[in-house]
Amino acid sequence: MSVNIKPLADRVLIEPVAAEQTTASGIIIPDTAKEKPQKGKVVAVGSGKPDEPMTVKEGDVVLYGKYAGTEINVDGNDYLIMKESDILAIV
Repeated sequence: MSVNIKPLADRVLIEPVAAEQTTASGIIIPDTAKEKPQKGKVVAVGSGKPDEPMTVKEGDVVLYGKYAGTEINVDGNDYLIMKESDILAIV
């Protein structure tokens, strides 16, 4: 996937995974009760800061905080742009 967005400094662009549609037991979750995803795939990475090189790279699947980042919509796709420090782990 190619996105024409290049994050600056220590920021990363993340494509969130789709929210769960059903529970493990098969109950359908309505849109109003769906949890915001906290997992996503890194689509683009900034160049980092001079004293802090970037740890994540494109293609990594990461976990981030529930309210981390800024939501943006590009060509009909939803993305999050956030600082690398808002990423909790690489899966």
